[in-house]
Amino acid sequence: MMEALYLQTNGLIQETQQCFQRLSDTRADAGEIAHDIEMKIMAANGNCDRLDVLLFKVPVAQRQNAKMRVDQLKYDIRHLQAALKMFHEKRQRRATELAERESLLSKRFTANSDTTSIDIDYSLQHHNSMQNAHQGVDEMLWTGSNVLDGLRSQRDTLKGARKRILDIGNTLGLSNQTMKMIERRLVEDKYFLYGGMFVTTAIIVLVIYFLVL
Repeated sequence: MMEALYLQTNGLIQETQQCFQRLSDTRADAGEIAHDIEMKIMAANGNCDRLDVLLFKVPVAQRQNAKMRVDQLKYDIRHLQAALKMFHEKRQRRATELAERESLLSKRFTANSDTTSIDIDYSLQHHNSMQNAHQGVDEMLWTGSNVLDGLRSQRDTLKGARKRILDIGNTLGLSNQTMKMIERRLVEDKYFLYGGMFVTTAIIVLVIYFLVL
């Protein structure tokens, strides 16, 4: 019984392969042939399921060989299923291309339309907005540059004041404790100056970033 079922399934696979050869004929009904292939593949899969059950009734010495033959049938069926899937995908893609071509050929174009004028107005408005944004960024950069110049001028002033205080201290003979207090105050002023420069720069960068976006 198992041998007869195996031969029947193998025959179905060969018939299915012949059906695929018929698909290349443009005069044939591809839809009907594809349906016939699907039915044969379903029948072959059903036979393989029955063969899996019958394998347990085969003597142990012959079971390995019988299983290899059934596995070969399953392998051939999977290839047929993959080929059928590729055929359907190719057919669907071809139908889509034809539909798009027909749609393109039947589409009517006008020389001027309201949509075109709307796009031009929007582009002009966007261009003006970008120009305004660039102008605002230039103004912010100019302001930031002036602020940084002022901070650098203050730094130079503080350096000069420190030097003068040290000279005066040496001249007047101030104590070491007083000189250390003066130096510590100058260091604190320097940190305050650098902190102000960093905060100002960060604000300018953030403003430029949000204006560009």
